[in-house]
Amino acid sequence: MEDRVRVRSEEVLSDDWAVLKKTVLDYRRRDGRWETQTRQTYDRGDGAVILPYDPDRSTVLLVRQFRYPAYVTGHREPLIEACAGLLDENDPETCIRKEAEEELGYRLKDVERLFSPYMSPGSVTERLWFFTARYSPGDRISDGGGAPEEGEDIEVLEMPLDEALAGIVDGRIIDAKTIILIQHLKLNPIKA
Repeated sequence: MEDRVRVRSEEVLSDDWAVLKKTVLDYRRRDGRWETQTRQTYDRGDGAVILPYDPDRSTVLLVRQFRYPAYVTGHREPLIEACAGLLDENDPETCIRKEAEEELGYRLKDVERLFSPYMSPGSVTERLWFFTARYSPGDRISDGGGAPEEGEDIEVLEMPLDEALAGIVDGRIIDAKTIILIQHLKLNPIKA
């Protein structure tokens, strides 16, 4: 692709919670014609997400938290989600282990990396690393709930995997990363 993209200009529109850039570029189409495009990219860094599963009880650990972008577009309830966080300076596995301890209150042992897709590649640069892990009640080290100093107010939820799957169907669970992980786990169960 290097011979098909020429960046003409790049302008930072915002550099606050994340970086929003406007880029003007020339793109050579498959038919050989060049066209000028203007794109905006939103960069807040890469992240990781995990869905812990207890195969003995067939339960998963999720969180419920307020998300302003969902609220402002009409979803008035806090979202039910898989535990996630930004990588910051960590590798994906270190990040997700820290997030699980902070948000869920669990120290997870056998973390399994699944895949790392772009979640909204039309405008967001974030790549998200997906994980699952086995857990049991004995892995609990705290109440969880997140870091209040980071604005987190997180409720930990434990529910049967089948109830989580039903939550996708009935609209209680509308977060894409969570839907992907629940469906993946249902199709590829961790054995007891």
